[in-house]
Amino acid sequence: MLGKPRNTASATTDTPGKISTIIGPGTVFDGNLTSSETIRIDGTINGNCNCQQKLIVGTDGTIKGNIHSQSLMVSGKIDGDVFVQGKLELLSTGNIHGNITTKSLIVDEGGCFDGKCIMTGSVPEALPEPSERTTDAPSQEDPADDTSN
Repeated sequence: MLGKPRNTASATTDTPGKISTIIGPGTVFDGNLTSSETIRIDGTINGNCNCQQKLIVGTDGTIKGNIHSQSLMVSGKIDGDVFVQGKLELLSTGNIHGNITTKSLIVDEGGCFDGKCIMTGSVPEALPEPSERTTDAPSQEDPADDTSN
């Protein structure tokens, strides 16, 4: 009806599951963060994040480390590799510096990432060890050994 006030329920009540951990603005967390519930970051995390549900990085949020989550919504900054089982949403203010491995990727106009993106049906359950990561190193052949001239 016209003139009838709308329902003003909080956005967190409309999302499935609950946000169990909030790192507020101005807060700095040094170390690895692990949760089986949804996490929202509006401060700074200096370490890896492992979230079994949704990870939300707010506009003022910063993560300096690798991320492994079920889904990810980024409107802040991430400096590290990202592994997402489901959907990764990079919003217009979002910025990722690192490689992305995900099943589904949505990038809003203005969203930015600097790295390689692998879209696959499955994402590893755990973060790979640094020695397991592949690099695109050039061939080690010596051009002086070429005798085809």
